[in-house]
Amino acid sequence: MQLSDFDFALPRELIAARPLEPREAARLLVVPPTGQFADRRIADLPALLRPGDLLVFNDTKVIPARLVGSRGLATVEVTLARDIGDGRWLSFAKGARRLRPGDRIAFADAFTAEVTGKEPDGQVTLRFDLSGAAFRTALARHGAMPLPPYIPRPRGGDAQDRADYQTMFAREEGAVAAPTAGLHFTPASLAAITAAGAEWTTVTLHVGPGTFLPVKVDDPREHAMHGEWGMVSEAAASRVAAARERGSRIVAVGTTSLRLLESAAAATGAVAPFAGETRLFILPGYRFRAIDLLLTNFHLPRSTLLMLVAALAGLDRIKAAYAHAVAAGYRFFSYGDACLIEPTAEARR
Repeated sequence: MQLSDFDFALPRELIAARPLEPREAARLLVVPPTGQFADRRIADLPALLRPGDLLVFNDTKVIPARLVGSRGLATVEVTLARDIGDGRWLSFAKGARRLRPGDRIAFADAFTAEVTGKEPDGQVTLRFDLSGAAFRTALARHGAMPLPPYIPRPRGGDAQDRADYQTMFAREEGAVAAPTAGLHFTPASLAAITAAGAEWTTVTLHVGPGTFLPVKVDDPREHAMHGEWGMVSEAAASRVAAARERGSRIVAVGTTSLRLLESAAAATGAVAPFAGETRLFILPGYRFRAIDLLLTNFHLPRSTLLMLVAALAGLDRIKAAYAHAVAAGYRFFSYGDACLIEPTAEARR
């Protein structure tokens, strides 16, 4: 297995700059284990589901995690990664090698942080002078939405992105990237899904900036995943168990929901309540235990998420699906179109 196995050519004009409106108009490529691909729309999803299917959404809420401050005369750009308590945040910083414990970064008057540590993976630990509601207020005022670098926008996005880069399920603050498969859903589409007899629930995985980090090693198995905090509540685990008991399918909406469900699953496939960090890295050869379908956007070349969908559908199959999507003019990445993938028999536990 080589990193080059997960490369593909993508014309830049296929990178979506904005989500489609209405959201249900986004295209949906149906990827069965064998046979022909099907070109559909998100609006067709209720017809593709079965009564009793359980959709699992990620209810994390994106915070304005990108901050620009000063350390003396030097400008420092920071992306918060994870709240580790007591006013401390693991963070990525441009020029992190020049930062030293004890350095202070001023983001605004009365909104400062001290560098208290440097991590082996390149992150720094910042301790902010504010906490709780005061910190959230300052972050909302001075922070910017952490849009992916491939979206052609001034850094931090614009006023429209504040709404567009947030799913309708967003409730639990802590993500620094949106669970983008959820961006396709609206109250109307959710009502159509429930009218078709399918059900839904939510879990929480706070997506970290590691989702944007490139894989830099030739052998992907040597790549180190950054930890992300997640929770599967007792109620959500019970809903999954009930769906399994009646023989219904578990449909992960997004790779974040999938990774969390797989992290919470026992070898039997039973999903238990879970709260903690996951570093699960899914590569071809992985056997999926908790899910039966995945609805997800199209991912970057050489990314860990492309490796995940290759594990689900098979590398050759996913390459063929992506080639079909490129030829058909599908829109890629965070604000783009989606695909609905059924795992191969070899990918199942």
